[in-house]
Amino acid sequence: MTIKQFNATYLASDDRLLFRFNTSEDTEFRFWFTRRVTLFILAATSHLLVKNLEQSHTPEAAKAIAQFGEEAVKKEREQREAVKPEIYEPASVYPLGADPVLVMDVKCAFEKQESEDMLSLDLVLPGGPNINLKMAGPTLQAMCLLLNQLREHAAWGDVPKVQEVALTDEVKNSQKPSLH
Repeated sequence: MTIKQFNATYLASDDRLLFRFNTSEDTEFRFWFTRRVTLFILAATSHLLVKNLEQSHTPEAAKAIAQFGEEAVKKEREQREAVKPEIYEPASVYPLGADPVLVMDVKCAFEKQESEDMLSLDLVLPGGPNINLKMAGPTLQAMCLLLNQLREHAAWGDVPKVQEVALTDEVKNSQKPSLH
């Protein structure tokens, strides 16, 4: 399954995002992202991207490369949208149904696939099943750009640092911090 397009909308009355994506196989998945889930995705992907880059660069260079990548994706999207706005194309097949499914939790990790590093994003759904998305650089950055724009529009505040998230969870649960 190859992701073709992302689309998301902030619904102020629910204080949630309706996040959907379609694939090249004419399928569409629809999810509700809460503030907590959205902020976690943004914090975890940013942290993991920098940590992955640190394997071959200094920490300072890794942060600069990640920031440069984000800015390049943002500029490219602005230029594309100025020429021809992209219209989301709904699919005809909805494997999880046409109604959005609430994402209960998220797990993120980088995986090596062939010669490319991919972010593995597990969306945990009610009752325990997962939907796993694997995204490479440009797709991942496009998704994060969209989520970040909506975070700003929703006035959800800054994206927390991963250490802050882990410490908050540690205090709440009195357990070791984890990235899930």
